[in-house]
Amino acid sequence: MAKQKRIKLKSTPIENRTSKEEKITQIKRKPPFWFNIILFLIPILFLILLEFTLSFFDYGKDYSQWVEIAPGQLVLNPDVAYRYFHSTEGIPYSNQNSFYKDKKPNSFRVFIMGGSSAAGYPYTPNGDFGLYIKKKLEILYPKQEIEIINLSLTATNSYTIRDLLPGVIDQNPDLILIYAGHNEYYGAYGVGSMESIGQSRGIVNFVLSLEKFKTFNLLRDFLKWIQEMFSYSDSSGALKKSGTLMSRMVRDQTILYNSEVYNLGIEQFDGNLNDILSMCKENNIPVIISTLSSNLKDQSPFVSLESDKLPKASDVYNEAVSKISNTTEALKLFRYAKDLDGLRFRAPSKINEIIIAQAKKYNYPLVQIDSIFNSNSPQGITGNNLMTDHLHPTFEGYKLIGKSYFDVMIKNNLLPKTQQKNIDESKLDSLVNSVTYITKLDSIISNYRILVLKNDWPFSEPKSVVYMLKLFNQKNFIDSIAVKVLDNRYSWERAHREAAEYYLTTQNYYEFCREINVLINQYPFVKEYYSFGVEQLLFAKRFDDVYPFLVKGYKRYPQALYAKWIGIIDLSKEKVDSAIFFFFFSIKLSSSDAQVHFNLAGAYIKKKMFNEALNSINNCLAVNPNYPDANRLKGQLGQITKVNR
Repeated sequence: MAKQKRIKLKSTPIENRTSKEEKITQIKRKPPFWFNIILFLIPILFLILLEFTLSFFDYGKDYSQWVEIAPGQLVLNPDVAYRYFHSTEGIPYSNQNSFYKDKKPNSFRVFIMGGSSAAGYPYTPNGDFGLYIKKKLEILYPKQEIEIINLSLTATNSYTIRDLLPGVIDQNPDLILIYAGHNEYYGAYGVGSMESIGQSRGIVNFVLSLEKFKTFNLLRDFLKWIQEMFSYSDSSGALKKSGTLMSRMVRDQTILYNSEVYNLGIEQFDGNLNDILSMCKENNIPVIISTLSSNLKDQSPFVSLESDKLPKASDVYNEAVSKISNTTEALKLFRYAKDLDGLRFRAPSKINEIIIAQAKKYNYPLVQIDSIFNSNSPQGITGNNLMTDHLHPTFEGYKLIGKSYFDVMIKNNLLPKTQQKNIDESKLDSLVNSVTYITKLDSIISNYRILVLKNDWPFSEPKSVVYMLKLFNQKNFIDSIAVKVLDNRYSWERAHREAAEYYLTTQNYYEFCREINVLINQYPFVKEYYSFGVEQLLFAKRFDDVYPFLVKGYKRYPQALYAKWIGIIDLSKEKVDSAIFFFFFSIKLSSSDAQVHFNLAGAYIKKKMFNEALNSINNCLAVNPNYPDANRLKGQLGQITKVNR
């Protein structure tokens, strides 16, 4: 019998005995839920830590919407434009209108939003239509705190308005005025702009929502650095660094009427405007929006494109000129020529149609500036009579816009709720027109700005600095200051300060007052401008000239000096009760001025209040025993009061 072969099995430790199936099970086993959460949180925590670190070390610019320019006074952050301009040099600034951080109970607060034609170009910062509205409201509501804040920025469009609007809503506006639509193609993030980041409205608005984060700005700065390494300035316009801001913003120099890009610009405006008005309606904020006007008659199309389906813009324009005697036909043709213009600086008619439709949709009042400008123009067609260039109004044009908005405010009961001062309409207009808006310096600056604009593309071939300096034709000191503003050697504020000092040295008090007035209007929070004007005019004994500055200074910064001189001037004009009030207030602030006590005695004498007059003289002598005529007057009052006992 054969022996059975024994098979020897190799023994393995129990802990190492794992079947093939068990190994597969281990491989397929999912990690714990908390592990996935940690993986998800790591990049988020990293970004939070990075954002905190960048904020701690104050990386980059502050892109917050508001900054405190003076205690309790806010303005639009000058750096906020960096949200919209990444590669373009020479970013725009708003008019820097200030308002109270904590809204006063008697405040009527209005925000204006739009582009350069809403900002008042070329008369910025003190020539926009908001100033007209403000002056009218201040006259009609003298006890109301009127705040007109113009946030409009040159070369921006509906994206900027949509982005800034939540911050505006947070400031409890009583009214928002919108004049926008010309910059939809070439303004920041426009479909034909150098600052475009794509044609998707959703993506653009999402990117804008990220601009407030420093981590995003770090990424943006890095990409800009990379771009600058591989970019160069050429005719295609990669990084244009010369010329006007208007010319530097253009990427697509030809956009055909009804083309894909053209329609994208229209859709962009329609969608953004819908969002803007929807947000306002949801927050119960009144809005007035306006159609847009541009130079139809005296601005020929910049670019006439060849097309099988469309006529040339220049041909349509020339036909319009030939039919100028027929207003209806000519107006139709001028508008069509503008719409056909391949260079889209002027809003096409479709933009106005959208404005009208959206205003109707949300039941918001509409100003028909387009029609109003036409009706106030020769042949019923807007031209150089109301336009400085292709779309920026003249100073009279801006006043007309202000009046038109104000009329709609009246019609729709969008005025302060307090008692209105009873004043005749013609007198009101006269008072508003008499107020200083712009000075000689502003007029020269605005003329120079238009000169620069029209000596650059697309109006003409760009000119050299030497050529422009010859065109400026500087004849005097004021001209030289204006040129310094244009080439950014002087700020607008510094220029007006120097102009005021110049007029003071030449004893031209009329122009001195105008310069101080525009400085105070623009910077009401700067105490020095009130005191400088008051001190210089009092020294020159220009009492009629100084009175408005005393009143403004007293209202903003009540001081004993202001109250004292208001009282003295009122007393000289037989406004005795008013004089007594201000003398009392002056004494309340500072009782050590013998002159105030003496004049108060004089005011009491005029009212035959002799006992009160005697008390005031005694107070005068207590402060200054040798005050001129005080002892003599005391003796006379002593006799009168003795007789009356």
